[in-house]
Amino acid sequence: MSRLRTRTRPPLTLAIPALLAVAFLLMPLIGILARTQWGELGTHLGSPGVVEALKLSLLVSLWALGLSLLLGVPLAWLLARVPFKGKALVRSLVLLPMVLPPTVGGVALLLGFGRRGLLGPWLEDAFGITLPFHTSGAVVAATFVAMPFLVISLEGALGGLKQSYEETAASLGASPVRVFFTVTLPMVAPGLVAGAALTWARALGEFGATITFAGNLPGTTQTLPLQVYLLLQDRPEAATSVSLLLLAIAMAVLIALRGRWTGAPVAAREAVATPPVPDEAPAPAAVAPESAPGTMPYPGGHWPLHATVTGFNQLTLTAEPGTTIAVVGENGAGKTTLLRALLGLTPLAHAELRLGDADVTALPPHRRQVAWVPQDGALFPHLSALANTAYGLRAHGVPRADARREARAWLERLGVGHLAQRKPAQLSGGQAQRVALARALAARPRLLLLDEPLAALDQTTRARVRHTLRTHLAGFGGVCLIVTHDPVEAVSLADRVLVLADGRTLQDAPPAEVTRHPRSPWVARMLGRNAWPGIASADGLVLAEGGRLVVAEALPEGAQSLAIIAPEAVSVHRDRPAGSPRNVWPGTVQEITAVGSRLRVLIAPTGAPDLVAEITPEAASELGIVDGAEVWTSVKATEITLVHL
Repeated sequence: MSRLRTRTRPPLTLAIPALLAVAFLLMPLIGILARTQWGELGTHLGSPGVVEALKLSLLVSLWALGLSLLLGVPLAWLLARVPFKGKALVRSLVLLPMVLPPTVGGVALLLGFGRRGLLGPWLEDAFGITLPFHTSGAVVAATFVAMPFLVISLEGALGGLKQSYEETAASLGASPVRVFFTVTLPMVAPGLVAGAALTWARALGEFGATITFAGNLPGTTQTLPLQVYLLLQDRPEAATSVSLLLLAIAMAVLIALRGRWTGAPVAAREAVATPPVPDEAPAPAAVAPESAPGTMPYPGGHWPLHATVTGFNQLTLTAEPGTTIAVVGENGAGKTTLLRALLGLTPLAHAELRLGDADVTALPPHRRQVAWVPQDGALFPHLSALANTAYGLRAHGVPRADARREARAWLERLGVGHLAQRKPAQLSGGQAQRVALARALAARPRLLLLDEPLAALDQTTRARVRHTLRTHLAGFGGVCLIVTHDPVEAVSLADRVLVLADGRTLQDAPPAEVTRHPRSPWVARMLGRNAWPGIASADGLVLAEGGRLVVAEALPEGAQSLAIIAPEAVSVHRDRPAGSPRNVWPGTVQEITAVGSRLRVLIAPTGAPDLVAEITPEAASELGIVDGAEVWTSVKATEITLVHL
């Protein structure tokens, strides 16, 4: 009932022209149906001339479809994936046959491929091929006018496909050709099928270019549309019957394309069609391979990392085997660009990369042995969890049975072995991330790159996957880089924290050091600290936003500094505190947020930057702390840490 109440009645000024347009399009079709002699339909369609023309039309249209697939699929991929000068011109050439009058197209084909055309004499002399007035000429004419439908449809599908799928496949060791046939084409299959069906239907109905370029020879170039043209002169009733046949074929193609073959990539269709299942506990019968005797969790070998990155990013990165580095920084700091440079996927930055004794700088992404897990996991939606996990092994030439056995072992290790036959759309967020991690580790990488792998998960699932990740990174023989905005991930997963700012290293230190002495206001706030920049003075800090701060241990006067204040070190009072504390400010409560069993209170002090305090709910109730309340804040000089920037 609510849907009926919210339905909007279209205004008459739009509804009437729309109905007239429908009537205008429908009237010719009704005319064919009304004028068809239904009693003579079988006789008309079964006549020798019509049957011969139908067979020829099917032959020509199928050959035209084959040529369009052979030439149009690579062209669509080129237009969708490769930036090059003149792309707009090439796309215009693709669209030209769709807007060009068919007879003009036939004339153009004659001047290009006819006996007196540009290539016609050469084709005839060198290969003995004469296209005009030959069945092959009809195929060429049909291909010329029909191939644009395939190219445009497939280019649109490719444009809607996230490149992270193809890039992830490359990082797993798949060559560009393998990526195209095993990932790209299956995922854009709806667009390909739609384009192929439209191409075939258009080739079947081609008339103008065919009669101009190939002529109208019975049994050779006289296709069904040309047969209709001839029948109109002597037997209009038969022409109507044949027209009805062509109309029925065209309608059948359009009905088949409706709904199922929309041209959307597989990922988009499955995301809408299949809701993910809730996260589940691992199957109780699963046995982790590391508990089995004689199994190795990782292939042998240790691969230290040395990378010199230039371009937008300017840094040198060195790490020993088994090191996990958390990469943090503000948006636009160059975190993802760094990962893509190590993968060899971005022109913004270039990495001279050495893994162990091997210099992989000049190698393409699929030969670097650098595995990448993007934020969304990029599981291939047309493959099961098991096939996804085995993908990298198969790309490296491992036999199918061995690859599937090893992939199943990795899924078992990460607690998702019981989900091996499920498609990604049937997995919850936590399950999908574990499968993505299993796929990356199973590919036997020497460098593992994780781009915010837990960002899309809820807190409970994130904690579980974080524990799984920490467990399995412990035995990894290479280096792992994790881009994150979560301080818990940075502290609990990483051996080092790399802080980036404008593509450069601001700080590279163990998590404890970064926590105690962050060199960036953003990192300090990410870690839950108050961070006030300023210039060191004799007794403390002159704040950049005005005001002064007294500290116990001052830095050399004039030094650019950052004052770090833990939220729990901020005292909150309803009245000015007694005594003579130096760091005291009146202020207004701006926001109260629950964090675990405590409350974080954002206060806007007078004469100082915004300050976050952490208090208990009992203290907040006792003090009457609510939004908008007037309070006093104080910080002891001994609770403030100054960091030299």
